[in-house]
Amino acid sequence: MSLAAEEFHTDTGGAHYRDGAIDLVAGSMGGVASVLVGQPLDTVKVKMQAFPEVHTNLLGCFRTTFAGDGLRGLYAGTVPALAANVAENSVLFCAYGFCQKLVARVTRTPDVAELSVIGNATAGFVAAFFSSFTLCPTELVKCRLQAMRETHGQLDVGPFGLTKRILRAEGVPGLFRGLTATMAREMPGYFFFFGGYEATRALLTPAGLTKDEIGAARTIVAGGVGGIMLWVAIFPADVVKSRIQVEGSREPMLRVMRTILQKEGVLALYNGLGPTLLRTFPATGVLFLAYELTKKSLHSLFG
Repeated sequence: MSLAAEEFHTDTGGAHYRDGAIDLVAGSMGGVASVLVGQPLDTVKVKMQAFPEVHTNLLGCFRTTFAGDGLRGLYAGTVPALAANVAENSVLFCAYGFCQKLVARVTRTPDVAELSVIGNATAGFVAAFFSSFTLCPTELVKCRLQAMRETHGQLDVGPFGLTKRILRAEGVPGLFRGLTATMAREMPGYFFFFGGYEATRALLTPAGLTKDEIGAARTIVAGGVGGIMLWVAIFPADVVKSRIQVEGSREPMLRVMRTILQKEGVLALYNGLGPTLLRTFPATGVLFLAYELTKKSLHSLFG
């Protein structure tokens, strides 16, 4: 057995699974923090994407939603959003840790901490494949709740009632409408997400310190940059996903995108980008801060 293979084999012991469990918990904490900060603007984003003829600008959509339903309207879909973010980020960061080790092994990098920006980005790309399966059903319920006033005239059901309604009408496949679009969004998106985060952390690391010692403010900035890079790269796919999930469409992703382009033009694929970027910087900033702090605390506790 080669030295690299022997090291990987040894790492699949207790420490390997402990690291995975820590990444799982830390990712969950990051997901909770992200939702609490960013949910109101996420609601505005989904409404602008699904009903561009009704909601033509950010402030107007915000005011209409608040006037009609108050904070409850702005935080519509928070329960499935929490479920989605905890499920997605726990699986994402757990898979990311394993994928970092896999990329390090393939590239013969002796330590995960020494992976290049491209190496970390590639690990994020592969990890997002797995997290898409946990994200799609909860994201679908969230989007339909957020758009319920426009589709039903009022918020007449909660997340669990809506899930039962979908299962009765469409079965389990109904919860996975937009899975292809979700993967098309998530995988390239997280390439830029983790690549942007790691590149910014490296740039913000003072001489003589490691990336883990840059402090809370720089970690938030790095997370915010990663989030912005993600959304700028994949926003058209997110618009298509929202349309498919809100409308319950069975059409392929590319056909839906072509229909939007033909009827509404290119700019329709960027409806809601403003509130998304406003939400993303603080939301992904606190996501990474919560993740890094939780990870550091758990490694200290169980190190």
